[in-house]
Amino acid sequence: MSASAMSPAVRPTTPNAATPKKVKHHYGTHAFLIAICAIWVLPVVWAVYTALRPFGDTANNPRGYFSVGGAYNLDNFFKAWQDAELLQHFVNTLIVAIPAIILILFFASMIAFAVSRYSFRFNIALLMLFTAGNLLPQQVVITPLFRMYLALPMVKPLSDNGIWYDQFFGLIMIHLAFQLGFCTFVLSNYFKQVPREINEAAVVDGASVWRTYWSVLLPLARPALAALATLEFTWIYNDFFWGILLMRTGDKLPVTSALNNLSGQFFTDYNLLAAGSIIVALPTLIVYLALQKQFVAGLTLGSTKG
Repeated sequence: MSASAMSPAVRPTTPNAATPKKVKHHYGTHAFLIAICAIWVLPVVWAVYTALRPFGDTANNPRGYFSVGGAYNLDNFFKAWQDAELLQHFVNTLIVAIPAIILILFFASMIAFAVSRYSFRFNIALLMLFTAGNLLPQQVVITPLFRMYLALPMVKPLSDNGIWYDQFFGLIMIHLAFQLGFCTFVLSNYFKQVPREINEAAVVDGASVWRTYWSVLLPLARPALAALATLEFTWIYNDFFWGILLMRTGDKLPVTSALNNLSGQFFTDYNLLAAGSIIVALPTLIVYLALQKQFVAGLTLGSTKG
């Protein structure tokens, strides 16, 4: 029987490739994301608006916050910069943040290298110990930590009063203790993705353990280190709690803790405080924009294979 004599009912058919696919519109998802963005952006917009308004336009008349008219200027920003001496406190923050980030990444990378590239008896237990440290609320250790800082001795070059309390060294150590576990966990997962053949090749070439870590694996971890450095700078820079608790001298306070100086005992100029908060928030935004590519590259490491 020829093909032309076949019945239409049994004639083979092919799907119509030109049939358009139905596009699903995620209106609910988009509305939810827009609402979340608005919730996050609204406080920032409100702070900028408050910082641009003179105190007299908003304090005497509560409706002044919602009035469009009135004066708008940068006087609160200049006054906050001078009254809070923010330049000195920016320097204090860098004195704490830069050494802390270097020490955190250095020790975390060494620990991650050991637990991810070598097998020993307490390998997993050691990694769990560092990871579990992130689950401990910092407020739980306020009293014992404060008493410990008052009792621990320190040599004069690192302490002008002979103890850890009210010293930059003390703040660096507390950030090192609380941030080390998170960085160890992240870097250990990254090192596990590096083929072990790289280690074996380094050993065959006569490289020691230190040389393998420093010259082979650590350069491969630059994207992860850059991402962690961005996160750690943001967290340490934004710290308010430890600066208030462990520092007594006003000239030594980090910049976020120094904002507390803009609050009076009986009166607080919230317009001035909003301006100071915006000034303090700018460096973290600049750091993120400067390291944006490295930050995104570090976060997406291991997300795809091949």
